[in-house]
Amino acid sequence: MTETPDFRFFAPCPRGLEPLLTSELESLGAREIVPTQGGVAFTGDLALCYSANLESRIASRVLLRIFHGPYRSEHDIYQSAYRLPWRDWFSARHTIKIKVSAQHCPLKSLDFVTLRIKDAVCDKFVAVGRTRPSIDTHRPDIRIDAFLDAEHVSLYIDTSGEPLFKRGLRKSSADAPLRENLAAGILKLSGWTPGQVLLDPMCGSGTILLEAAQISRNIAPGSGRQFAFEKLLNFDAKMWDALCTQRRSRQSPHAPLAIYGCDRDEIAVKAARANLEASGLGNAVALKQADVLETKAPADEGVLIANPPYGVRIGEESELALFYPRLGDALKKNFASWRAYFLTADMRLPKLIRLSVSRRAPLFNGPLECRLFEFKIVEGANRRNKSNTQE
Repeated sequence: MTETPDFRFFAPCPRGLEPLLTSELESLGAREIVPTQGGVAFTGDLALCYSANLESRIASRVLLRIFHGPYRSEHDIYQSAYRLPWRDWFSARHTIKIKVSAQHCPLKSLDFVTLRIKDAVCDKFVAVGRTRPSIDTHRPDIRIDAFLDAEHVSLYIDTSGEPLFKRGLRKSSADAPLRENLAAGILKLSGWTPGQVLLDPMCGSGTILLEAAQISRNIAPGSGRQFAFEKLLNFDAKMWDALCTQRRSRQSPHAPLAIYGCDRDEIAVKAARANLEASGLGNAVALKQADVLETKAPADEGVLIANPPYGVRIGEESELALFYPRLGDALKKNFASWRAYFLTADMRLPKLIRLSVSRRAPLFNGPLECRLFEFKIVEGANRRNKSNTQE
């Protein structure tokens, strides 16, 4: 492969999964890794950029930083953006979108900042080549991200395009699907490894099951989609083709799996089955329609992971207050010797389920603050013991 210079990148991820993303990037060869809240900065070459997009199960995007410096006004930001060699990265025939986010920014309007960055990019194209790129806010070829803190602005080119949690596998969706990178993080935090029995008894459209099946068969999460870096002018097609070929050779397409899923909702089960079949994993998961309260353990030991309802709609809170104790009783009866993990924004769950929490991990499902609760199921009585609880 041709040597390429090093660049600075930033990979955002669901809050709470930064340590997992750090380990993942280290394994890919990233250097100068700096975890921050909501993501990880790192250094590497284009090959690492391609690998991170293809391999990362935790990152939401891989952003290439092209500028970082101070500002005091919108004009400063315009000048910084105007000085950048945009034509080295993409041509006027590409469509673009500008996205600005900020923390402790003193400027009054982020919309105006967005407009000034757009003007700077387009003005630079016109000054150099008389033509300018068009704006597409829905499906742009190139997305330019800006982040402002109190004193500095950073400009990035998004090398991913569609968010990385969009694996290109999901064909059907039940209500409020769990994002794939959060599902992958939950699997990692649970300690589940391929070969262990896994059950999702409230599987919805099957996100956790899909991630587990891909992990078990060593399929790269980005192998079924395209990326924005393929449209950049410095894209190395030979390097990318060689990387994809080498990665496909490590798959285990016929590995026997012990992954089970069910849901009481017939529509959810149909959606999960459609997603598994569309991804070529239809035979990798044993799927059926069943109520979690009546589901028997498929093995003597295993890992149960679920994303139960949160009670966000009117009337649901009282229903869940009745459901959780029954769920706890069902787990003690049917899943002794299992480890159970529940991701929920309903902080009443540990008290109402009447099981001892052995671990709790703060996570965010989008903007929603959640906890991943771990329960080590013991047959019969299993009262909560506060001394076993840890943040």
